Amino acid sequence: MTWEVVIGLEVHVQLNTRSKIFSGSATTFGAEPNTQASLIDLGMPGVLPVLNAEAVRHAIRFGLGIEADIGRHSVFARKNYFYPDLPKGYQISQMDHPIVGKGHIDITLDDGTVKRIGITRAHLEEDAGKSLHEDFSGMTGIDLNRAGTPLLEIVSEPDMRSAKEAVAYAKAIHALIRYLDISDGNMAEGSMRCDCNVSIRRPGQPFGTRREIKNVNSFKFIEKAIQSEIAWQIDELESGRAITQATVLYDVAKNETRAMRSKEEANDYRYFPDPDLLPVVVDDATLDEIRASLPELPAAKRQRFENELGLSAYDAGVLVASRDLADFFEGTLAAIGGAAAGGAAAAKPAANWVTVELLAALNRSELDITQSPVSPEQLGGLIRRILDNTISGKIAKQVFAALMAGEGASADEIIEKQGLKQETDTGAIEAVLQEVIAANAAQVEQYRASDEAKQAKLFGFFVGQAMKASRGKANPAVVNELLKKLLAG
Repeated sequence: MTWEVVIGLEVHVQLNTRSKIFSGSATTFGAEPNTQASLIDLGMPGVLPVLNAEAVRHAIRFGLGIEADIGRHSVFARKNYFYPDLPKGYQISQMDHPIVGKGHIDITLDDGTVKRIGITRAHLEEDAGKSLHEDFSGMTGIDLNRAGTPLLEIVSEPDMRSAKEAVAYAKAIHALIRYLDISDGNMAEGSMRCDCNVSIRRPGQPFGTRREIKNVNSFKFIEKAIQSEIAWQIDELESGRAITQATVLYDVAKNETRAMRSKEEANDYRYFPDPDLLPVVVDDATLDEIRASLPELPAAKRQRFENELGLSAYDAGVLVASRDLADFFEGTLAAIGGAAAGGAAAAKPAANWVTVELLAALNRSELDITQSPVSPEQLGGLIRRILDNTISGKIAKQVFAALMAGEGASADEIIEKQGLKQETDTGAIEAVLQEVIAANAAQVEQYRASDEAKQAKLFGFFVGQAMKASRGKANPAVVNELLKKLLAG
């Protein structure tokens, strides 16, 4: 009998406010240790926290983005626990009355089907500091720069049934927070990290005992950590041992999960309302203002790309996965200009050039789309010259390589400078074809004596010779048309 996996994620998103959630300390990444921690962040006696209004607005933006219930009256609480990098001995968070209630987000599975994942809540809280072990022999250093950094913790329903679904969900959250411009989502810098709750059960049975994998900071490791935990739990149960609820860490080097401590419950933290912070009340005017400021979100953009531009579900999905990539594509489409501007006629070639040629070139250079040496205007200008038959697709790749290398300000400049304009004059092309036929008399006789299948292979040979003789500048459509007539004799 098979096992069924049950997964829920708690995603911690660092909000991109300039200052911390309860103090005026900066949130700049990479600062010298303990240079961005104020008396408020340290929890010194006599200091009072003041809520960052922008953090509240960011949380509301997210809530609207997942079509959630917005908490009109939310309350901050103290979550009490001891840890060396938590100087106050408690963390200010939200428990019974979060800023964002139930919502959902849709993910696309490998087979193209769409699955809706429920979101239980999203609440505001402050981050703790960071323990440093690498540079201290036998000791631990404490950096409190992160203490008080604003976080939005997004808690899903246990709706995912595989590691791949969990990764798709995490990527959907990542894309949404980037579209909403509430976080840079940089997982390497800790701006987004995941706690993965994993359990297994027999199909149709109640949920099994879950274990929580803490602080996973890449999509690859989310998948590998969950797969490792699933294998461990199945082995435990099939060996007759029981699963104990616990918090675990994923060991990247060994590709295994390892228990840290028994899992705490809410009552272990002794939550109570923070006496220094008033409840947050969200009125209709604020909600309407934030709703009006929302950008077009990934699901709506994807639908528009499919319905209005005629892109496939796959192409649209690739493009909208990143706001920067979607913006680059739309900039390219606008730059193509002419009658095809913004329309389906240009959308498919633009999508192909962005998702295939450009992304491959950027990947080889270890660059992301925001670092592209080729601008949307330059790429649009290149595609425009393909569509109006100024250059062939083969020559276009040569022009693109020159643009990537910074050899010209535009495709037109490179085409002119290197003499790459496509030859469309039928007389000139016919003269080239006559030379090719004369130089390959044996193949011509073979072509004329062969069946259709053999002729098709030989025809490709003649086309290749013609393009070589014209240095790739002959219009392929004209070559094909004239060559058929000449070979027919």
